[in-house]
Amino acid sequence: MGIIKKTVHFSTVQVLLPRRMTSMTETWLCLRSVFISQYFCHMIDCQTHRLVSYTNITQGAKEHEEEESAAASRRKTPKSPNMGTLMGVYLPCLQNIFGVILFLRLTWIVGMAGIMQSLLIVLMCCSCTMLTAISMSAIATNGVVPAGGAYFMISRSLGPEFGGAVGLCFYLGTTFASAMYILGAIEIFLKYLVPQAAIFHATDTLGSDSAMLNNMRVYGSICLSLMAVVVFVGVKYVNKLASLFLACVIISIVSIYVGAFKSMTHPPEFTICMLGNRTLVRDRFDVCAKTVMKGNTTVPSQLWEMFCLPGNMSSPQCDDYFIQNNVTEIQGIPGLGSGIIRENMWSDYQQKGEISEKAGLQSVDARGATENFGMYVSADIATSFTLLVGIFFPSATGIMAGSNRSGDLRDAQKSIPVGTILAITTTSFVYFSSVVLFGSCIEGVVLRDKFGDAVQKNLVVGTLSWPSPWVIVIGSFFSTVGAGLQSLTGAPRLLQAIAKDNIIPFLRVFGHGKNNGEPTWALLLTGLIAELGILIASLDMVAPILSMFFLMCYLFVNLACAVQTLLRTPSWRPRFKYYHWALSFLGMSMCLALMFISSWYYAIVAMVIAGMIYKYIEYQGAEKEWGDGIRGLSLSAARYALLRLEVGPPHTKNWRPQLLVLLKLDEDLHVKYPRLLTFASQLKAGKGLTIVGSVVRGNFLDSYGEMQAAEQAIKNMMEIERVKGFCQIVVASKVREGIVHLIQSCGLGGMKHNTVMMGWPYGWRQSEDPRAWKTFINTVRCTTAAHLALMVPKNVSFYPSNHERFTDGNIDVWWIVHDGGMLMLLPFLLKLHKVWRKCKMRIFTVAQMDDNSIQMKKDLAMFLYQLRIEAEVEVVEMHDSDISAYTYERTLMMEQRSQMLRQMRLSSAEREREVCFFVCVRVKCILEILGKLSLDTGVKNKTFNAQLVKDRHSLVLVEAPPEKVHMTWTREKCEAEKRNRTKTRFSPRSRLLVDSRDQSNVRRMHTAVKLNEVIVNRSHDARLVLLNMPGPPRDTDGDENYMEFLEVLTEGLERVLLVRGGGREVITIYS
Repeated sequence: MGIIKKTVHFSTVQVLLPRRMTSMTETWLCLRSVFISQYFCHMIDCQTHRLVSYTNITQGAKEHEEEESAAASRRKTPKSPNMGTLMGVYLPCLQNIFGVILFLRLTWIVGMAGIMQSLLIVLMCCSCTMLTAISMSAIATNGVVPAGGAYFMISRSLGPEFGGAVGLCFYLGTTFASAMYILGAIEIFLKYLVPQAAIFHATDTLGSDSAMLNNMRVYGSICLSLMAVVVFVGVKYVNKLASLFLACVIISIVSIYVGAFKSMTHPPEFTICMLGNRTLVRDRFDVCAKTVMKGNTTVPSQLWEMFCLPGNMSSPQCDDYFIQNNVTEIQGIPGLGSGIIRENMWSDYQQKGEISEKAGLQSVDARGATENFGMYVSADIATSFTLLVGIFFPSATGIMAGSNRSGDLRDAQKSIPVGTILAITTTSFVYFSSVVLFGSCIEGVVLRDKFGDAVQKNLVVGTLSWPSPWVIVIGSFFSTVGAGLQSLTGAPRLLQAIAKDNIIPFLRVFGHGKNNGEPTWALLLTGLIAELGILIASLDMVAPILSMFFLMCYLFVNLACAVQTLLRTPSWRPRFKYYHWALSFLGMSMCLALMFISSWYYAIVAMVIAGMIYKYIEYQGAEKEWGDGIRGLSLSAARYALLRLEVGPPHTKNWRPQLLVLLKLDEDLHVKYPRLLTFASQLKAGKGLTIVGSVVRGNFLDSYGEMQAAEQAIKNMMEIERVKGFCQIVVASKVREGIVHLIQSCGLGGMKHNTVMMGWPYGWRQSEDPRAWKTFINTVRCTTAAHLALMVPKNVSFYPSNHERFTDGNIDVWWIVHDGGMLMLLPFLLKLHKVWRKCKMRIFTVAQMDDNSIQMKKDLAMFLYQLRIEAEVEVVEMHDSDISAYTYERTLMMEQRSQMLRQMRLSSAEREREVCFFVCVRVKCILEILGKLSLDTGVKNKTFNAQLVKDRHSLVLVEAPPEKVHMTWTREKCEAEKRNRTKTRFSPRSRLLVDSRDQSNVRRMHTAVKLNEVIVNRSHDARLVLLNMPGPPRDTDGDENYMEFLEVLTEGLERVLLVRGGGREVITIYS
């Protein structure tokens, strides 16, 4: 309790003193008594203020009236948190849990479901909230929970996406709760307090429901407007009325218990009029009899006139059912000792319009007139167990009231668990005992009478109360009004807390309000949403909607506790120790089950709403790092997945380019060629791994800040180009060394790159510094040594942006050598993107003059058909001399390509022998060629002649059917198969490996020119041209000639993608 300074003027006290008290002792005693009286007055005032301010409203906000007063301008000493468990948690939870359902619907639920199923409904709902309270206590005692309550707990435990989604669901639930309470208050007002206030009246008995709904809409809108004005003017008025509302709830509940126990000896007099076994609406006639005595004459009663036409009683024209059945009266409240509990033990669900009947009464089954249907008590809606679960669950909500006020508690770590669990225990006991008492004291037909038509329009639960039904009617009215005010006050503050976190951009406006912090705009939105609930006008239809949103919130509270417990994060240290992840999972499962039990379609709608909000925050919302459990869960899942990926390399069917994009930065640390990232995003389309790397020259100790700036610049560019991936910056003294480090070290475990993408060194001919193009060639060598695929987009500045669309055109693939299928796979992946989707794919293959071009075209078309790739096939014939620069690669790889196509025409047995034979022969021939090259030191140009020989690791085995041909062969099996084939089918064709190492540079340039002429002639209008990229020379003396060769080969083409395979198959015909 804060220190309150009181100033008492001596002159004031002197006036109050008697004149004869002149001594100093007497003066001191009088002063002391005044101070003591003022101290006790201050204590009583503080306790009263504490009693009336335990709502779920955030404390500490200055009110409008306080701002206008002069006293508000003076600086006040802030009060320290001083609320205990009783005033801060227990009583607020009681007030929020007890509500309209207890007074208006619990008797009806017992009548429809019976005592046993009613107890099951209460058990399910209360168990769900108890398990949620345990999880909530663990989260709430793991730190301070400020304004926002459940939203704050979930968002800080599961991240902003879950927090925003569930927070908005909790907000919608609280908003619809205010509508439900208002509808309950209006129902009490129109049905039991002032029925004459109805504006709309039914023209016939069948139209009474629609008239009542219209009255509910009108009065509900008026009541909502008045409550919104009260909340807008000042929250302190709601605080001051809180004690009155709670007192009404407690007095009403006590009167029910007193009346139930009093009914054992003196049951209240509420008789029910029965026609046969049907229950009659009691307020439409005066005497429960067919005839009455007036003097000595028997005359028809009002009941007779309702069922019969005016006329002679001896030959009446009456309703058949009325004539054949007797009118009797039974006791509506038999009392606790009457044994009525046996009849109310089991369920009696009804369809809409079904008349309420009492089993055991004699009745003659006869068809009555339709116009007399309004005389009977009937069901207004079809009932079932699932419907009653959804209607009752809102009466178990409100357990967050204590956690919402953790900042005002003296010891929140102790008060929240104790107060919340104690409040749930108390309310659960009240619900369980009320179910048993209602079933033991009240007649079944009265219990099934929702609006008390059989007991002269009295509230059913009020007929059991003592001393008068008006105690329950007035008490329930004020309690529902108070609960509606609290919901209408708490919902805008919850929305304001979400808006101030700035995780949902379109809600930012609702974070603002009046100068004193009152959420004006949020209150306006809350009123509009609550008006939607008011327009529904049916308490039984609004309650399941409310249940969905609260169950969604409770589900994620349990999930948050379970995730935090299983992850065992260091910051998870709740003071509340009586929790377990299994209990949280059980509570989560019960919440999910209750959602679908009560209303499966409402459950789906609520989940869709939450999912849409989640995806919106994930896509558009602001990034927040709150140390949430989902991030820890993601880390654990990533670790598990990485360990699984370490088992072995991916299968050919799962292969996709995992890119390492090497970017070059200018002097201002800006990306020099951003279209590399654009092309990477089009190729990846958000799938697989993308690592964007760059090198900063310098010393790590001196260039750390520059490295961070470069990383941020690349991340910004990745966001602009919508590249989903990672950024890796390396500081090295030489760019060449940094690129080698990136190629070696990027990735983690099984998530490593298998393809390198880098730009072409433009202007290398004019550059006086050869380091740029020498770094390029060194990178090509490094990727070859690391068995990585390589892609070099040339003229990348002409590549399309993500906003362009190609409506026509071709993607041309020049398949000169077999590279494992990279040239065929890349166009297919590009066509998945919207930029390239409408482009057609063409494959050009180069054949020698003596090859069977027609058969090769058929074989290639069949191969593409089996690959499920749509492409146009063309075969280009060229002289052997025109492609002599490709001699080594053509000999090793073009022969393999032809052999692969020829394999498709062999039988299974022949294919098995062919695979083994050609593998062994080619491996031997490669080794022989490499041996000759290493010994031939007298040839001047041996370096360049060997430059186009693909490395031995690039050889690819042709896949055979897995059930008969194995991809892996032992050395003994290959040698045996080789000897067998040498005797039978060895032909000169297998010795096509010819070493043409004596060609000059002029001859090689001639080859490049001839190939370029053919490519430009066929693909000059193509949107993109894909070419095999020859391997670099082993000796650096031929680097410049290699660059010239590539320049001449690609001259005149607008967009060229040079591709070099990584030495393994990346595409397969098998599923």
